[in-house]
Amino acid sequence: MLLIPAIDLKDGRCVRLRQGDMQDATVFSEDPGAMASHWVDQGARRLHLVDLNGAVAGRPKNEGAVREIIAAVGDRIPIQLGGGVRDLDTIERYLDGGLEWIIIGTAAVKNPGFLHDACGAFPGQIIVGLDARDGKVATDGWSKLTGHDVIDLARKFEDIGVEAIIYTDIGRDGMMQGVNVEATVRLAQSVRIPVIASGGVTNLADVEALCAVESEGVSGAILGRALYEGALSLAEAQARADQLTGPDAGR
Repeated sequence: MLLIPAIDLKDGRCVRLRQGDMQDATVFSEDPGAMASHWVDQGARRLHLVDLNGAVAGRPKNEGAVREIIAAVGDRIPIQLGGGVRDLDTIERYLDGGLEWIIIGTAAVKNPGFLHDACGAFPGQIIVGLDARDGKVATDGWSKLTGHDVIDLARKFEDIGVEAIIYTDIGRDGMMQGVNVEATVRLAQSVRIPVIASGGVTNLADVEALCAVESEGVSGAILGRALYEGALSLAEAQARADQLTGPDAGR
């Protein structure tokens, strides 16, 4: 089980939001590169970046901070990024700049043709982020709830050729209320590609619960507020995950 620290970028700083609310942001660092180095020193094997401003604007807004992170740790671990990616040129620029995977969210839902083109142009490097509340997919930085069923969309995206799916329960994200294991497993059982859990991982018990369902297709988990507020130690959590599922699981 791969545990992936999240670095959410807003106005060039590292923040965490509650339920995706841009007005409810806690600043944890003014130095994205230093924060990335911190997580690598704690044993991170992958980093998850989100351009929060970009997700709202529909175009990259924190590229400077992303470049700082790549310069700091890009030669040590792979990095994935989402938020504001709406065209192939942006994907190519980011991948050429040192990112390993690009996460497409809103654009995948609104423009499946773009997702198809991206998977064709950059095979193995496109991940879809599906953010849902009560089984329905949200878009535009979670500000709009669609009528799309998350499992139906996941199956379509799998057929298009995405590498993995990041599933976020937006009702739990940033709320320290525990991960929605049941919904994550339902999704993972519905597709053959890996599913990465996101939203609500609060403590070691949540990590253990996810490890218990790794065989269902849940390959990893993105960790946010629990790490930043000290409720969970990355080193301790990854060690426990390795103990339960093996150090190479999720890679």
